[in-house]
Amino acid sequence: MMMMMMMMMMMMMMMMMMMMMMMMMMMMMMMMMMMMMMMMMMMMMMMMMMMMMMMMMMMMMMTMMTMMTMMTMMTMMIDDDDDDDDDDC
Repeated sequence: MMMMMMMMMMMMMMMMMMMMMMMMMMMMMMMMMMMMMMMMMMMMMMMMMMMMMMMMMMMMMMTMMTMMTMMTMMTMMIDDDDDDDDDDC
């Protein structure tokens, strides 16, 4: 009887150890997955930030181009007006 009890206890201990090991492994895997997910999220955020920066730069360039064209057009118009005035004179 005592031997049986000892055997049972040993088996239980082994099972507990196995369960603990499995739990630890699962935790490690979960941590790894979380880390990977975080890394992926960070990469995605970086990509999004880069895209946003690129879009902002493009918008700024477009506005600058339009402003330049508007300025040139205004100057040309003024020049034309001045020429007309000169001609009139």
